Formats: sequence, C-alpha cells, structure tokens
Amino acid sequence: MAKTQPGTFFWQGNQACAEGAIVAGCRFFAGYPITPASEIFEHIALRLPQNNGIVVQMEDEMAALAAVIGASWTGAKAMTATSGPGFSLMQELIGYAFMTETPSVIVDVQRAGPSTGQATKCSQGDVMQARWGTHGDYMSLVLAPNSVQEMFELTVQAFNLAETYRTPVVLLADEIVAHMREGITVPPLKQMTIANRKRPNSTETQFFGKKEVAPMPSVGEGFNVAVTGSTHDEQGHRFTADPHVHKRLVENLIEKIRSNADRIADYETYNIDNCDVAVVSFGCTSRAMYEAVDHAEHRGIKIGFVRLKTIWPFPEKIVRSIAQEAHTIIVPEMNLGEILYEVQRSVKDTTRVVPLNKIGGGEMITPEELLAEIEKSVKKS
Repeated sequence: MAKTQPGTFFWQGNQACAEGAIVAGCRFFAGYPITPASEIFEHIALRLPQNNGIVVQMEDEMAALAAVIGASWTGAKAMTATSGPGFSLMQELIGYAFMTETPSVIVDVQRAGPSTGQATKCSQGDVMQARWGTHGDYMSLVLAPNSVQEMFELTVQAFNLAETYRTPVVLLADEIVAHMREGITVPPLKQMTIANRKRPNSTETQFFGKKEVAPMPSVGEGFNVAVTGSTHDEQGHRFTADPHVHKRLVENLIEKIRSNADRIADYETYNIDNCDVAVVSFGCTSRAMYEAVDHAEHRGIKIGFVRLKTIWPFPEKIVRSIAQEAHTIIVPEMNLGEILYEVQRSVKDTTRVVPLNKIGGGEMITPEELLAEIEKSVKKS
C-alpha cells in the first residue's frame, strides 16, 4: 500500500489531482486519454493499483463516465478526467448521474476550442458547459483550482461534495494549472476532512429524490433498488407520465444543492470592504491578479478582489457585496465572456462590469494587461 505521504513535494498539477483523488478515497478510475488531461490518467494508472484500486481505459469518454457511475453504485469512490471534446461527449452520462444521484468526480482540464481547437493550448471556455451542458433542470457543482496546491485540495473537496450531496462534481481546471509544477504541502490525513456517503439502514426503502440527501445502497447489499434515468419516485419506481412525481423529483434534486449553496461556496477575498475597483477571477487568470493588485495599491488605487474557487453554484452574495463598494468590477477570462454574465446578473446595474478577454494561442492575461485595465477604470470613474 503506497499511500500518499504527508510532506512537501514538487508536483505537476495533474499529478497533484491524481494524488488528491487517492487521499480522498478514490478506488476506481475510468478514462480515455486526451490532452491536456492525460497525465492524470497516466499517474493514477500507476498509483491507484498500489492503493487497492482499479484503473480501466475505456473505448471513449461516454463509456468512461458510464463505468464511473457503475463503480459508484458498487460503493466505490470513482473519478474520470478529460478535456473539452471528451467533456462534450460525457454530457448525456452527466445528466444520468444527476438524475440517479450518483456521486462521481469529473475532471475537465480545459483547452482551446471549439471542437479539436488547439489541443495543447489553454482556455477557460467550458464554464457555461459545466453548468448547462446536459439537458433538463439541475444544479451543477463546479470547482476551479488556480494552483498545484488547489489541484490537490479541490480534488479532495470534489469527492467530499459528491459524497455529501450524492451528485456529480466537476473539477474545472485548465491547461496552465494542470501542467505547471509548484511546491505543494500534503497535510497528515488525520488533519483532513474526508466525507463518505450516507448509508441506508436495513429497513430503508427511499433512496432517491428526497428533500434531504437520501442514503445510497450499493449493488449486492440486498436492497433490490432500480436505478433509472427516467422519472422515478423515492423508491426508484418509474413514473414517466405523472407530472407531480417529476416536479417533486427535479425540485428536490435542485433544492439539495440550492439550500446549501452558501455552505458550498468557496472563494478568496481581499479588501472587499474598502475598494473603488475590484477584480473577479478564477483559475489560471487569477494568478495575474495578485501582482496586478499589488502594483495598483502601490500606485494609490483602492482595489480588492474575489477569486472564485466555486464557480457553480455561483457565489453571487460575495460578488454582490463587493459591488456595494466598487464602482467598477473587472472580469478577466481566457474566453470571450462567460463568468462576466454571472457577475453582471449578480450586481445588476449597481456597478460597471468590464470584461478583459483573451483567446487563442494559450497566451495568458498578464499582470501588465490587467493593471492597465485597472488604471483605465480609475480614470473613467
């Protein structure tokens, strides 16, 4: 048993993701190789069998997530990893995982698209797909790391959220964070929170669509429960023509996330109570923000920021609070505007929201570019 040891290491982001999954209790991984997520597959293929786990290469990304869902129903914590094109293929199975309330972790290491795009270049173009990619009504849980440390920590958190709320969780990384190497600290396991799904007692009969998170049986435990993507009642029985059953089921699937949104939301803030200009960022673009904010302060600009670790559910309360102070919010993204619209929706007309976008070639938004936008906003105020 080659368990992940506590200590300080120099890891690649994808390696940290794989190690975080193992620490969280992942014991099944199914995938299909794709740039720039392949190193997760490669590393976990080495490490998971050393920790009593199983790794399978499937024929495509749909099959990979189908295998993950099946493994989860045997009681295993399970994960897959892909990039944009594979994430697109997975959407049907992601909907099935929502409907069947199957804990699962899906890592999407974003690259430039649409379609094959620039397979080795960075992008942040999957934000809305991570929220709205599959059909129907549901509430996504999506986390966005900005460092190798967070590739480890938020992978653990993704498993904890999946197990706690019985739902698929997306770790929305990007090529920059996945491929960079940084120092990382792994704490002792006893200092970490590791969540496990609620188990049913011997008399339990309701396993789906409850207002609270229902317990989850495993295949072979004798509960004889049907698992279906069709509309079903709390026992799993199909009711495909009853509007009341469908309404109750879908509303409860959404409410178990919505009612806990404030508890789920995770973010980093700075000077949000005393700023004229603010930055809202996530993922690799937030790394430019720290230097830009530091230079802006040295030039006498009152500036603050919100850095999103949780993208969905969108942490609108903290964004709304910074809008009460700032006259301008700048939203840097390596896309043509996706989080921008959520910021605008949250603050309504109280604050000017300014996009700073860059796509193509994998070129990051630089601290100098962000600083220039900050200074421009001050002059316009």
